[in-house]
Amino acid sequence: MKLFSALAALALALPASLCAQQPPTGLVHTPQVDLAYWVYGKTSAAVPVMAINGGPGLSHIYMMQNDVWPRLSHDRQVVLYDQRGTGKSTRLGTDAPMGMDAQVADLDAVRDHLHFDKVDLVGDSYGGMLSMAYAAAHPEHVHKLVLSDSPGPSWKEIDHLFPDVFPDILEKLPKPASADAPTEAESQQSLRNHFLMLFYSEQKRDAYLAGAKDLESAPKVGAAVQKATASMDLSSAIAKFNLPTLVLTGRYDMNVAPLTAWKLYKAIPGAKFGVFEKSGHLPSYEEPDKYVQVVGDFLKD
Repeated sequence: MKLFSALAALALALPASLCAQQPPTGLVHTPQVDLAYWVYGKTSAAVPVMAINGGPGLSHIYMMQNDVWPRLSHDRQVVLYDQRGTGKSTRLGTDAPMGMDAQVADLDAVRDHLHFDKVDLVGDSYGGMLSMAYAAAHPEHVHKLVLSDSPGPSWKEIDHLFPDVFPDILEKLPKPASADAPTEAESQQSLRNHFLMLFYSEQKRDAYLAGAKDLESAPKVGAAVQKATASMDLSSAIAKFNLPTLVLTGRYDMNVAPLTAWKLYKAIPGAKFGVFEKSGHLPSYEEPDKYVQVVGDFLKD
């Protein structure tokens, strides 16, 4: 654990713009994949946080465009990792599955490697769905759960408003030469076009995209995960949750509309609900101070 603390201290000393460039703290070797992870903060009595990024098919880099996670690590350790097939976790076995069982097993492998008995999960976007699946499979290891602009318990339980709110932008966006097999350049541009519609503030949007030169998209991985999880439904599982849960949403999230968060809040017994009034899909970037305060206060024992 000394190595983790030393690297975490280094990360806290760096400007936010360099946080995304840090080499992995380590690798977790499994029969199917090597999972790269990053640890921020020192070992403490506080329950560690595992922040689970969205996508699917994105690395954790999109969450590291400011210093929210290093700031939250002042009181506890915070761990991020790249999901199988993304970012620095690309050593993947032939025919390795992409379904939710495999994703849950990967998260558990990182937790076990770090010798964490209990963790707080903060799932962002699709990471919320993965966090719910993990909490359903391993409730003994989850202390608290934060679902930040998360889909519902299944892909069909998501209110997606892009066509209703951005018809003019969608019509202007270039279409790939082949919808079935877009080029790498077309896939990366499509992702950046997607991010154009994620923000409440145009200024924050432009700053984010200027700083995020490479979002480390793996579109084939994303498509494989969505295909493998298309029929998954965690509705019955979340109705039985017996752990403190906080559901968060940006008021102007058109990617996963606040109605989705409201339904999640209503479906999980005893859950709390929070809204970021000047945010779209990424309140941790648009309202970072409030995000650190809200999440930090909830995670306090």
